[in-house]
Amino acid sequence: MPIIVPKDLPAFKVLKDENIFVMPEKRAFNQDIRPIEIAIVNLMPTKIETEIQLLRLLGNSPLQVNITLINMKSHTSKNTEPSHLEKFYKTFEEVKDFNFDGMIFTGAPVEKLEYSDITYYKELTEIFDYASKKVTSSIFICWAAQAALKYYYDIDKTDLNEKMFGIYPYKAQVKYELLLKGMDDEFYMPMSRYTHIDEEQVYKNKNLKVLASSDRKGIGIIKSKDNKRFFLLGHVEYGRNTLKKEYERDIEKNIKINPPENYFKPDGKTVNMTWASTGNLIYYNWLNYYLYQITPYDISKVGEN
Repeated sequence: MPIIVPKDLPAFKVLKDENIFVMPEKRAFNQDIRPIEIAIVNLMPTKIETEIQLLRLLGNSPLQVNITLINMKSHTSKNTEPSHLEKFYKTFEEVKDFNFDGMIFTGAPVEKLEYSDITYYKELTEIFDYASKKVTSSIFICWAAQAALKYYYDIDKTDLNEKMFGIYPYKAQVKYELLLKGMDDEFYMPMSRYTHIDEEQVYKNKNLKVLASSDRKGIGIIKSKDNKRFFLLGHVEYGRNTLKKEYERDIEKNIKINPPENYFKPDGKTVNMTWASTGNLIYYNWLNYYLYQITPYDISKVGEN
């Protein structure tokens, strides 16, 4: 089944060229199917690239998925044309009276800042509150995972001595976790951040469960025990060249940085993509087991016990 997006969204052509089943909104409205409603709160500066990455994963499912893109009203994006945001995005004010089956909060390059210093943090916490009441299940990525862990569970973030930058192996820490169904014993996730979470606080919290961790890099995936929140501390949605472009940008800015670990082949230039199946399985399993199989057919009843 297709993912439903506007035909003139840049991601539409990219995904269609990749043979991912995308359907324009007009055609979808003529079908008598209740699609899974997903909202993406896009905090990344590279919004179009992030749209393509997430829609690619959400389109890898037999379910019909309808997408709503949300941006922060309290923040002016410097890297995306205002016309793109005006045409394809909604603000929280425009959607707060509706329910969603799922919500995805992207990362953002603000982890060095205190939460209170981030211009849109108050608005973001309002969406966090909304997601608790009107969304069946949410995914929080990288910095958004850190912010949500702090807001919901008072889990602190800690500074790293150097940027965690590369592709790292992770292992499941629980048996029969549906989010990780079909994964190999060891699977890979891209990481790109300057901060981590206080792991001792996570393990002590009775409302959280660690799903995957690395011997070298610690916790990678956490969920709330009620399955309403999933925290991905890495970027399984990243495309083949995302870390390469980030590395090149850092070099141009004269930032002292090592090449991303476990990312390039021995020639030092060609990317060895080892995480595609990880991303596809995580989002496929989330859509199926934590949304489709449990969300009410009448979406207005989301949040009712």
